[in-house]
Amino acid sequence: MTYIDHRQKWKLFSTVLLGLLINTSAISQNYPSRPITIIAPYAAGGDSDFSGRNLAAIASKYMGQPIVVQNVVGASGTIGSAKVRLAPPDGYTLLIPRGGSHAITPALDSKTPYKWNDFSMITLLDLNPVVCVVKPDTPYKTLKDLLSALQSQPGKLNYATAGTATTQHLAVEVLLRAANIPSSHAVQIPYKGGGEATTAVLSGQVQFLCNNLPTLVGQIKGGTLRALVTSTPDRLKDFPDVPTARESGVGALEQVTGWSGLYGPPGLPLDVINKWTEVLKKVADDPDWHKGNATMGAIAAIRSPSETEKFARDQFELYEKVGAALNLRK
Repeated sequence: MTYIDHRQKWKLFSTVLLGLLINTSAISQNYPSRPITIIAPYAAGGDSDFSGRNLAAIASKYMGQPIVVQNVVGASGTIGSAKVRLAPPDGYTLLIPRGGSHAITPALDSKTPYKWNDFSMITLLDLNPVVCVVKPDTPYKTLKDLLSALQSQPGKLNYATAGTATTQHLAVEVLLRAANIPSSHAVQIPYKGGGEATTAVLSGQVQFLCNNLPTLVGQIKGGTLRALVTSTPDRLKDFPDVPTARESGVGALEQVTGWSGLYGPPGLPLDVINKWTEVLKKVADDPDWHKGNATMGAIAAIRSPSETEKFARDQFELYEKVGAALNLRK
């Protein structure tokens, strides 16, 4: 065995480390030099898929490289998210996180294979405000009407969800808490997905539903559903007659919103993050970006990495508190 003294070992280690640093720096400075893959951790046609494809179509013009969206589905978005967490931190595999996969699930399920902040946060992309809806032929013309019925008729009114601990469920729980109405006064009826939950309201199987606006925008515009409240700070441009949560006296509901962002694996080089920050400034001013969001009822919400981290932390802490209060954490 060849003997290498401590000085030689340190010199060899320093040379290898310097080489790795130089190589990483060179890669990030030339970023991107090949196509970028963005993983949407939910099925095609969903909110994460839309956000990824809307971003890819616009950002590819400014990146100078193709951006490909890949759907990696399963386990409430955690399979695709975990794949990105373990990907090389070179900026060529990125993620569209959602509120469900990166706030609700980490807050409520201790077996989630990552923490809410186990990623390099690049930006928030868009918000999907929550609206609560009823059929137009019901006696509930306003949110006050619905809340009064819930208060005076415990256990008589049902609401649809895509399952316990989903946005549809937690939005109602936050709404009830804000109105000082016991959780037991409204009966949750879980369905297999948001589409079935919407159908349940339309068919009269349940009395109301609270869900992300993009899922309901067609029915609201078509007049088959009436929106009673929106979780946005200001009234929606396309629905100026729908009061905000704050106007309706349930300001806490304002915290409940669907959202998409852009994350990378942990340890993403600063040069890569800076490149995206530069490109995202151009995306934010692109009319096609805003047109795409408007088509789906999403609100453009590009933020800095630090603003994105604060938003993500607030979302995680919101559902952590609600989950603890409702004994949903496991």
